[in-house]
Amino acid sequence: MSQLSLPLDRPAGAREDKFLVGEGNAKAVHILEHWATWPVMAAIITGPRKSGRSLLARTMAVRSGGTMIDEADRQSETMLFHAWNAAQAAHRPLFLVADDAPPLWQVKLPDLRSRLGASPIARIEQPDDALAAGILQQLLDRHEIAANPDVVAWVMRRIERDYLTILRTAEALEEDASRRRNRRLSIPAAKATLTASGLLKAPDAQP
Repeated sequence: MSQLSLPLDRPAGAREDKFLVGEGNAKAVHILEHWATWPVMAAIITGPRKSGRSLLARTMAVRSGGTMIDEADRQSETMLFHAWNAAQAAHRPLFLVADDAPPLWQVKLPDLRSRLGASPIARIEQPDDALAAGILQQLLDRHEIAANPDVVAWVMRRIERDYLTILRTAEALEEDASRRRNRRLSIPAAKATLTASGLLKAPDAQP
């Protein structure tokens, strides 16, 4: 597993945003890193909510000198049309983040629909085991919660392996750590938190 760092100036002491790369998103990263080979200077980034798709788009826009539009499927189609054309004229990539790609993303403006249809799609999938554990560890580090790898592995075996659940798990563990005033995570503490928050998988669903 590798990571992409966001090369921006940050306040002293701020934690650096990093996009972790694993089996679930490596193909999307590969597509975006090779923007110079795209048939057009625009790509659509899709994937589950909380999958880091906006961070990935922002990172690639900074690296390439391009631009990104978040929640593109909720923006003005006229604005998107002009942004798409501007990217071609400048020969700088445009990264469009959306819940879905066309035709699931229903575009009414015919000229925009044809342009989006020519744009490559970088699709982020749900995380594999290693990526999921890495994301949880990164979130715990961000919350300054100390957790040994065996504790992280124990948690990951007992929650659903999707981005939103991982985020909710980290938030629940942080809230409990603040309440207990103890930022070292143990298996008993994790079990109590997961049970109380309803994040613990049913026994027959656990490996």
